[in-house]
Amino acid sequence: MFLIFLRSLVFNVLFYTVLVCLAIVALPTFALPPRAMLTVAKWWATATLFLMRVVCNIKVEFRGVEKIPQGPLVIVAKHQSFWETFVLPGFFNRPIFILKRQLMQIPVFGQFLVKTGMIAIDRKAGVKALLDMTRRARDAVRGGGQLVIFPEGTRRAPGAPPDYKTGFAQIYSSCGVQCLPIALNSGLFWPRRTFMRYPGTLVVEFLDPLPPGLPKDEFLSRVQAAIEEATGRLVEAGRKEQEQLIGASPSYAPSES
Repeated sequence: MFLIFLRSLVFNVLFYTVLVCLAIVALPTFALPPRAMLTVAKWWATATLFLMRVVCNIKVEFRGVEKIPQGPLVIVAKHQSFWETFVLPGFFNRPIFILKRQLMQIPVFGQFLVKTGMIAIDRKAGVKALLDMTRRARDAVRGGGQLVIFPEGTRRAPGAPPDYKTGFAQIYSSCGVQCLPIALNSGLFWPRRTFMRYPGTLVVEFLDPLPPGLPKDEFLSRVQAAIEEATGRLVEAGRKEQEQLIGASPSYAPSES
């Protein structure tokens, strides 16, 4: 475990060094179209994947990439780690996230989010916030964007009971486009609330798209069933690999929300 600790420390130093350097590089893109800023963000993701492999012995597999539809789309992804928030956008031409308003208030980073068209929501504003978010999401998708939603609203540790909210079903219905579910096991390798990075094979699996126009109850049921079945399978495989690599699978306190 000491070697994993040391590798994690080195990785984090390099990770934030790259982030600061690219943030400086990205400053001129504030005067350019959003695509220029998103290109710098993709460089960050690519550099991070390289560091994960070289420093932490974390391989990354992307399965089912051929299933990603072209054009406007609603993406519903499992959320276990900070990792997917900056890697998943690289697979889409116009990625748009729904995120909490507080992130918009972070210096520089918040301006980046505004510039790239991300949608902020005030979770305390209730129905009004949901209606406003739905309207903005619908307009963004109808304008050709790909909307990325984490249906549980926050990161969930591997093995934690699912906690899907219902608001994303309203967004899907309003947008009138296909939905792409995504399963992953990132929380095994890049856990919440710790700087430790554990070796193994991180897998992102793009699942079969769902057609537009499904009844809300059916949509909710099918999305949750598809994501949870695939995520459970990926987490189980990841834990078995970690037991072979380091003798045990770290504890992630799955009961926490």
